[in-house]
Amino acid sequence: MEKHQDGGPLGAEESLDGRHVEPTTQDAGTKFLSRPEVPTWRITLSLALLFLNYFLAQYDKFVLSYFQKDVVASLNLSSSAYGILSGYATGIVYALLALPAAYVADYTGARVWVLTISAIWWSLCAVFQGLSHNFWQILLARIGMGVGQAPVEALSVSLISDLMGKRYVFFGESVLYVGVYIGEAVSGQIAVAFARTNTPWNTALIAIGIVGIVVAIFIRILIREPWRQTSLINPDAFNNYGEHSSSASRSKISHAYQDAKSTFNYVFRMRSFWLLTLSASFRQLSGNVFGYYMPTYLSDLYPSHPDILSKYGIIVGVVGSVTVLLGGLLTSAFWHRTKTLPLYLVGIGGMVSSVFVLLMLFSRAVQGGSQNSGIKVLYGTMSLAYLTAELWLGVINSLIVLLLPPRYKTFGLSIWAATQVLVYSAGPEIIGLALRNTNPSSQAYIRGTRIALAVIIPVGYWLAGIGFLLSIPLVKRDLAGEVVRGGKLNMGRKFGFGIFGVVVATMVVVLFVVSIVYRA
Repeated sequence: MEKHQDGGPLGAEESLDGRHVEPTTQDAGTKFLSRPEVPTWRITLSLALLFLNYFLAQYDKFVLSYFQKDVVASLNLSSSAYGILSGYATGIVYALLALPAAYVADYTGARVWVLTISAIWWSLCAVFQGLSHNFWQILLARIGMGVGQAPVEALSVSLISDLMGKRYVFFGESVLYVGVYIGEAVSGQIAVAFARTNTPWNTALIAIGIVGIVVAIFIRILIREPWRQTSLINPDAFNNYGEHSSSASRSKISHAYQDAKSTFNYVFRMRSFWLLTLSASFRQLSGNVFGYYMPTYLSDLYPSHPDILSKYGIIVGVVGSVTVLLGGLLTSAFWHRTKTLPLYLVGIGGMVSSVFVLLMLFSRAVQGGSQNSGIKVLYGTMSLAYLTAELWLGVINSLIVLLLPPRYKTFGLSIWAATQVLVYSAGPEIIGLALRNTNPSSQAYIRGTRIALAVIIPVGYWLAGIGFLLSIPLVKRDLAGEVVRGGKLNMGRKFGFGIFGVVVATMVVVLFVVSIVYRA
């Protein structure tokens, strides 16, 4: 029987649980399921493993955030060196390797295998980070971890999008992204416990690496490669501009080249993809600097409250988790009424949240410098900031994956994610350079951090919000299959993509080189 690249036999009429499912044709004649029929127990098991792997894969950044002072002191790092570790050290590698890894997963139909290998690799690099004794050792370990982390998000989102019907994909992806907030909650508790017991920060990384290897083995054993599900787009759009080679006379290299070219051709012709990508990049930039610098800033701002990191983590974990799940539930509930609800949730929510973020940063000042009064304002505004801002991660990634050609959606997701990484990794680099000559234990460092966060986070939220709202009519046209028509792309569109690429590349090179120069 002929095998489809995505792991299922062509023409098969049974789903993973044995029920009859009629394949449909989309994306240049390849057959996909209009609605997957995976048993609930298998969906639950797969979601649990994908969630755990995604949570663990990000844990190194939580350690760098919550143990910033300990990491800087034990490795004798400068502010710019810390900025490198939390910025482009993994960002560049992530962006470069996410594309080929995701492409191989789609081309071979072996997403689960690629995810397993990636999980084992990043787990080993987490252990090596814990064993580092200087800047260059941890830098190399973090670069290696970036190699393993690169395809994890795209692979996880892609697999979940084929495990359940389109309406419920939004909630399923939201469950995956709960890992971001649980990570914050767990890190806060670990930071407090480690401080009380004088346990070194690198112990957490070594433990996470060992657990990650075990999870990787379970992923390979228990998760089955699902059939691909059709997308939200009119199939004619794929057939005209995203057609993939299927001729038996072509070589494998020719097939691979044509498939990659077709995928890029389609995303370049989408009307909403690049505005959504740029908007998400600004939103992630704000979130990135928030995650890396806010915990340490708040603990310095309220030194008489040693349990602040624990409570910070609890608020982020509880409120963030509830909010991201709420975003998925709302989108699923109103699915038949509107497909663009995620864009309203993201755009408006972020802009409202920026006000509460500013109140967080100046919570002590608005209470006349009182720590006891200020911390009450902090906890209240922090809860509201997360409640309004964090509806977005699961639903926006669900929308993107359902807008892409099914056969190469993992590759398309990696283009989406890699572009964002190159933009949002600039945040820690900029802050690290701005504070490079400032003593991390001084009041000047606290003031400098506050100014940087007060500018970068709200500006990023507003730029993202405006971009997401402007993209709504473009998304509607993409949903109707109204991609940019014609033969070759016009010069204006090519020029726009070229300028964007040059600006991003220049920013990456300049910030990374300058950070290396000023590391000492």
